[in-house]
Amino acid sequence: MYEKFLNNTRLRRFTVLAVVIFVLFLVREFMTSILLTFIFTLISVKIVKFVQRYIKAPTFLLATLLYLIELWLLYLLISRYSTILIDQVTSTYNSIVHFYQHKDFDSDFITNTISNYFKNHNWQDKVESGAGIILEQLQNVGRLAVAFIVSFILSFFFMVEKEKTVLFSKNFLSSEYSWFFQDLYYFAKVFVDTFGVVVEVQLLIAIVNTVITTVGLGLIGFTQLPTLAIMIFILSLIPVAGVIFSCIPLTLIAYSTGGIQTVVYVLILIVVVHCIEAYILNPKFMSSRTKLPIFYTFVILLVSEKFLGVWGLIVGIPIFNFFLEILGVKISTKKTQKKGTA
Repeated sequence: MYEKFLNNTRLRRFTVLAVVIFVLFLVREFMTSILLTFIFTLISVKIVKFVQRYIKAPTFLLATLLYLIELWLLYLLISRYSTILIDQVTSTYNSIVHFYQHKDFDSDFITNTISNYFKNHNWQDKVESGAGIILEQLQNVGRLAVAFIVSFILSFFFMVEKEKTVLFSKNFLSSEYSWFFQDLYYFAKVFVDTFGVVVEVQLLIAIVNTVITTVGLGLIGFTQLPTLAIMIFILSLIPVAGVIFSCIPLTLIAYSTGGIQTVVYVLILIVVVHCIEAYILNPKFMSSRTKLPIFYTFVILLVSEKFLGVWGLIVGIPIFNFFLEILGVKISTKKTQKKGTA
C-alpha cells in the first residue's frame, strides 16, 4: 500500500501540497514575516547573482555590502525625510493656530456649533470608536515594523550563509522520507520561478511610479525631490496600496508649500498614478512577463486582492501559475493557423 502510494506521483504530490497548505494555515499569523523574508531574500539573490556576472566575489562579501547599503539608504530616508515631515507638521500647526487667532475668525459661532453638535449626538461613543480605530491602526503599524525588521535580519542570515544553508538543506533530499522533500522542492521551485517574475514586475512598476510621481511633484513646485523619490520608490514596492500610503506625507507637505490648491493637485496626481498602476501597469506588465492574457491577469489580481488583501496583488499570479503547472496546463503564445488558408 505504501509503495503504491509512493509510485503514484500525482496522488503523492497532492498529498504533500495538502500538508503544505495546512501548515501555512496554521502559521497564517506569521504570513507577513514569511512573505517579507521570501521577498527580501529573492531580491538579494538576484542582485548578488547579477553583480557576480561582472565581479568574481564571494556571496558573503557581496551580501554584506548589499545589506549595508540598504541600511544606509534607510537611514538616509528616515533622517532626512523625518526632519522635513516634522517641519511641515509644525508649519501646518502654526498655520491652523494663526487661522483661529485671526481677528476675522468668529470663535463664538464655531464654539456654539460644536456645542450643539455634541448635544445632539452621542459624541462619547464616537470618540471611543475613533480612539479604538486609531489604536488598532497603530498596532498594525507596529506589527508590520516588527515583521519588517525580523524579515530583514532573517534574509541577511540566509545570504551570508547561503552556500552552507543550501548544502544542509540538500541532506533532506536523500533522507528516509526523501520523496516528501523532493516533492516539496518541486513545488518550491515552481513557485519561486513564478514569484521571481512578479518581483521583477513590481520593481519595474515602482520605478515607473517614482518617475511619474517625482516629475509631477516637481511641476507642482515641490523641493527636496531626491529624498521624496526614495520614499516614493520604497512605498511603490507595496503594490497599489503604496501609492495611497504616500498620500498623507505628501498632502502635509503640499499644504505647507501652497495651501489647499496644492493639496488638490497632489491628490489628483496620486489618483492618476494609482489608476495607471492598478489598471494599466500591473495587468500589462504581469501579462507580458507571465504570458497570461490581460483579461486573466486582471481578474486574478481582483480576486486575489479580495481574498488575500494587498498581499494578493503579489502572490495571486504566482499561485495561479503554480496550479497551472500542477494541473499540467501549458501556456502557448502561438496562434493556431486555420486549415485551408493560402
